Amino acid sequence: MSGLPPYATTGQRAWYYSFRVICGLIFFFLIAPIMVIIPLSFNAENFFTFTPEMLSLDPAGFSTKHYEDFFTNSDWQHALRNSLKIAPVATLLSVSLGTLAAIGLSQSHVPFRRAIMAILISPMIVPLIISATGMYFFYSNPYIPTPFGKIELPFTLTGTYLGVVLAHAALGIPFVIITVTATLVGFDNSLTRAAANMGAGPITTFFRVQMPLILPGVVSGGLFAFITSFDEVVVVLFVGSAGQKTLPWQMFTGLREQISPTILAVATILISVSIVLLFVVELLRRRSERLRGLSPS
Repeated sequence: MSGLPPYATTGQRAWYYSFRVICGLIFFFLIAPIMVIIPLSFNAENFFTFTPEMLSLDPAGFSTKHYEDFFTNSDWQHALRNSLKIAPVATLLSVSLGTLAAIGLSQSHVPFRRAIMAILISPMIVPLIISATGMYFFYSNPYIPTPFGKIELPFTLTGTYLGVVLAHAALGIPFVIITVTATLVGFDNSLTRAAANMGAGPITTFFRVQMPLILPGVVSGGLFAFITSFDEVVVVLFVGSAGQKTLPWQMFTGLREQISPTILAVATILISVSIVLLFVVELLRRRSERLRGLSPS
């Protein structure tokens, strides 16, 4: 039963309501800048401010021309195609490698589990500019050092789709590891032992027994990895080229070189996509809790 008990003291009641007011103010502080962008994206003028017509709710002050510019402008469409090329492939790599890493690190016999986990999730902790700089110098070096000398590579990853995909995959792997590891906390290992006793091999056990139960965590991690890749701009500025210009890169260029209100339309579209994906993540979280018996069905 929610709410205050009838025997709550005056101090408890004051803190109860004060806490909710503080949370409401924090929520308003976080959401207000986002909510301002949405109506501005329908501005009939090429301004980043509310016009008198918009403030008076005059229909003449609103227009969808900025959305039309996004869907018809070749530069924006090229950036969108690049994002749709890079993000799914980076997400697939993140999910594959992150899921395997989470399953491996969940085994108690793995040595140095904490150290390995800290290294794998370090891209979430290290400032993005440092990661981007390190990736740039790593990609630019055409040699691989070995105990027997340097091996010269016939190519570098700088300015290639493969380089951007690998960089975004490295940024998305920590999200997959964290979500899958959280799902594995409630996993019953006796199920895999029972499958092995019935003659199932490791691969069959994984896809028929383990994967269906941890699937919500895998999908949730994949969604976070996709959002990270789709919204990332710093790393692609370092390791990409003009041919790999993504949607966030195009937005950054538009803010720096030309003030185009089309940026507001693109931002509104990205906000809508992020809200839908987060809603899906919440549904998957609830489904995972029901499968593990942590919440009533």
